[in-house]
Amino acid sequence: MYGNDFSGEDAPGGLLGEVEAAEAALRAAAERDRGAPGQDVDLAAYFAEVIDADQKIEPRDWMPEAYRRTLIRQIAQHAHSEIIGMQPEGNWISRAPSLKRKAILLAKVQDEAGHGLYLYAAAETLGISRDELVDLLLEGRQKYSSIFNYPTLTWADVGAIGWLVDGAAIVNQVPLCRCSYGPYARAMIRVCKEESFHQRQGYEILHTLAHGTPAQKAMAQDALDRWWYPSLAMFGPPDSDSTHSAQSMAWKIKRFSNDELRQRFVDMCVGQAEVLGLTIPDPDLRWNDERQAYDFTQPDYDELMRVITGDGPCNRQRMEHRRRAHAEGAWVREAAAAYAAKQVSKEKVAA
Repeated sequence: MYGNDFSGEDAPGGLLGEVEAAEAALRAAAERDRGAPGQDVDLAAYFAEVIDADQKIEPRDWMPEAYRRTLIRQIAQHAHSEIIGMQPEGNWISRAPSLKRKAILLAKVQDEAGHGLYLYAAAETLGISRDELVDLLLEGRQKYSSIFNYPTLTWADVGAIGWLVDGAAIVNQVPLCRCSYGPYARAMIRVCKEESFHQRQGYEILHTLAHGTPAQKAMAQDALDRWWYPSLAMFGPPDSDSTHSAQSMAWKIKRFSNDELRQRFVDMCVGQAEVLGLTIPDPDLRWNDERQAYDFTQPDYDELMRVITGDGPCNRQRMEHRRRAHAEGAWVREAAAAYAAKQVSKEKVAA
């Protein structure tokens, strides 16, 4: 998903309009098949039929409570990751090597904030408020992606995050554009467009460094060495140890397993690393002609679990920063709420 693959989808007759019209027609046909108004309907059976027909579940539709909870967990973790993910790159805005680099990185960090907004809004359609979601994060009862608990030590790390972390996000999130839950799927279309820009931006940073001085190339290689295995771990534990994957795939929330997505990512990165002139830090990486894919060393899943449970290099730092920012922003939220209440009062008086 690159460039203008989604060009014009917001315009009348664009991609989103066509998708919504097609889904509306299919759902109307399904409604007619359910019988006359007032007739008893097996809601669980109808839910299953919509999923099996590869159609979208919408907020007002009946859904199993487990499906709703699974979506809240996944969308919230995704939203939290976008917000926490602003920190490691935001750390470099004032230290980027040129005004142009500063402006590009600032725009990217702003994009991440927007992604968090889309995703929190999608989660709210499931009956949970944004305040509840934020409280769950701050209390440590919901997680964010483990990748953002690693430090950005050099400017090359910003490039590695763009190429590897955002590249892994694209591999993982493009299938979510076909998620069975409508608001999440539609939010992901715009998120993936912007992530594709982020991936290119990071790749261009590393390409510039890798084709610069020997010291710059060494900096780029060092960043790749440190970020490669954490990026592989972004796809989650192996399928045999994954708690949620099988059910999420049955509900068509996910379309591919963790291991399938990880393999796609590796196969994508090998050729890109060759163009960069950098070496992926895996001595066992080699093409398997029988599988038509690369064999590679799996990430350290024990380390992944340690980071997820709070023992990563920057876990405490990331959460302390988020709690402080939330506390310092309380006056903004209070002022916005007061203004909104005042506007509602004015409208009532005018009516």
